Amino acid sequence: MAHTHSSQMRALLATSATAASLIALALSGMAYGQSAPGPDAQDHILIADQFNNRVIEVDRHSHKIVWQFGDGSDHPGPQSVVGTNDAERIGPYTLISGTGIPPSSPALPGCSDPVNGCPDNRVFLVNHAGQIVWQYGQDGGVSGAGPNQLNTPVQAAFVSSFPGYPGFVVLITDQVNERIIAVDLFSKSIVWQYGTTGVSGTGVNQLNNPNSAEVLENGHILIADENNNRVIEVASSGTIVQQFTAGGAISGAAFASRLDNGHTLITDSNNNRIVEVDRHDQIVWQYLTNTMKGSNPNPLPTRAVRLRDGNTLISDQFNNRVIEVTADGRIVFQQGVLNAAGAGFDQLNGPYDAKVIDDFTGLTPPFGFD
Repeated sequence: MAHTHSSQMRALLATSATAASLIALALSGMAYGQSAPGPDAQDHILIADQFNNRVIEVDRHSHKIVWQFGDGSDHPGPQSVVGTNDAERIGPYTLISGTGIPPSSPALPGCSDPVNGCPDNRVFLVNHAGQIVWQYGQDGGVSGAGPNQLNTPVQAAFVSSFPGYPGFVVLITDQVNERIIAVDLFSKSIVWQYGTTGVSGTGVNQLNNPNSAEVLENGHILIADENNNRVIEVASSGTIVQQFTAGGAISGAAFASRLDNGHTLITDSNNNRIVEVDRHDQIVWQYLTNTMKGSNPNPLPTRAVRLRDGNTLISDQFNNRVIEVTADGRIVFQQGVLNAAGAGFDQLNGPYDAKVIDDFTGLTPPFGFD
């Protein structure tokens, strides 16, 4: 497991803002094993409940919400997040992507402005009390590509040591800016980027509506290049070393992760399925989310993560549910009512992301690989 040495930490603390320093100290303690998740961690699931403008932590047994950030407002603020697409628990903090909700006529759920939409454009860390303790991106929904600016961030991952760059970074999928950026926690400077800012395409250093990025154990970055209908594995030098399309069948690559067996798990959103492909891009497993009676015919699932026990947790977006399925396709957990949006007990509205707390199987581990 990667660690930040105490001498490096002291040097960083001497030149850093107080908030970032306190975060680093707390997370370093986690990295050294000085703090551990609670005994119920694996029984709790963190959900980015997109159109309810909230992140919730639910107890999988009772389905009750045990923690929440986001007061439902469609204006970004210190207690609100708009159209969140991603959330991840890291020690005592929760990393949240304030994606925003685009304009639409009629207005999309969770947004009262059909003309301008409801932007957010922040990635931030909140503590358990719901206070924002670190933020990248400006207040007020401001979009841009300059320093401390984002345009529709859809995913973020905390990395204790980015390939070729020692220290804490936040890897952000900055979708409308057509780029993946690694932002230093302390200076907030961009220390790595893939994708030409504001340019969509399939050429060298180009993406088209990227939807996720994960750091792999080999130091490469796995990117779901959504509208290019591909998943690419990129070396830190920027060279594409491998590409996955499920034999050319992928339509809308919404998320991708690398499994322990070397396979790649892909959310094939427009085909309403999750596929696992081997190193040769051959499908070895799949699950369709639109086959159940009463399902939305086109639910556009957004995230699938493989869990430690071998099951797969799926954000079945427009079926308004999160489900956990076994290898043989049995549903063993469901949060939300099939194809029925809501904000009440055991209800969701367009859930975009779900993770079991403290299970980083296939995901970027915040404190390095074992």
